[in-house]
Amino acid sequence: MNAYITRTYGLDAQFELTAVPTPELVTGHILIEVKATSINSIDNKLLRQNLGINPALPAILHGDVSGVVSAVGPNVDSFHVGDEVYACAGGFKGTAGALADFMPADAKLVAHNPASLNFAEAAALPLVVITAWESLMDSANIQPGEHVLVHGGTGGVGHVGVQLAKAKGARVTTSVSSEEKAEIARSLGADDVINYREEPVEAYVERLTQGRGFDAIYDTIGGATFDHSLQAVRTKGRVVTVFTGTGSTTPDLLNAFIKGATVHTQNMSIPLITGEGRAHHGKILREATKLVDAGKLKPLIDPHRFTFAQINDAHALFESKTHVGKIVLTI
Repeated sequence: MNAYITRTYGLDAQFELTAVPTPELVTGHILIEVKATSINSIDNKLLRQNLGINPALPAILHGDVSGVVSAVGPNVDSFHVGDEVYACAGGFKGTAGALADFMPADAKLVAHNPASLNFAEAAALPLVVITAWESLMDSANIQPGEHVLVHGGTGGVGHVGVQLAKAKGARVTTSVSSEEKAEIARSLGADDVINYREEPVEAYVERLTQGRGFDAIYDTIGGATFDHSLQAVRTKGRVVTVFTGTGSTTPDLLNAFIKGATVHTQNMSIPLITGEGRAHHGKILREATKLVDAGKLKPLIDPHRFTFAQINDAHALFESKTHVGKIVLTI
């Protein structure tokens, strides 16, 4: 089969088209004829540096996939040849990625495509939906009527976080960097919007919560935004962050201690790397399918369109940080 592989990791790494053996099926797996994939932050990080969770070189990257089941392995009864499916099923150490004609996938990680989405739209959702779900529903355990702040409401994970929190019945505030993004955030269901370039933490906490603070905060950005989240959370509130412990600053947890706030970190790749907890990912995507087809969840997709042959250009756009929403590629 054809695949776009990288032979190295680093700032100069590039994808190249080559022929590789078609994967053989193992027990509990299906083979997906790939139709589309999308770029997530972790896909780009794995290309640019060796994080210790990278696939062995030469490597096929990208976790998100949508496509058609072309073969079913032993002990799989939930999928059949011809089914349209989506998943975040690989692209990490020990797994194959989606930048190829076919992708093997543990059936536990897979769900049927939402009927209302095409392949490109479906491919934009898996990793960000799983990440936002585990953060807001599992870790923060948000409840109807709570006031939830989602930082980065038009980003890959953030735009899904806004919609999931709204579907749960929360009052949703989000932070953005421009009026254009504010309008997008409102169209996704945000009740209140903060332009973080113009309004300091103390001001929006007073304006939106009368100084009390938010019940739960989802920090999809990290860095200084994590410190802002600890300032903005209420006493006994919850903060979920993507902070990885890398970079030039170490977070100061004093604000969390003073308020008795709980801080959660979230890493959706653990089931992919360890094999533990994979069924939960499939369950999340099945729930997401229901929300999509009920009109409560939709992907935000950057208007630039790419084919797999343009994978290097797509990553260049991602690194420019000028895109809005998810960058999607079709085969």
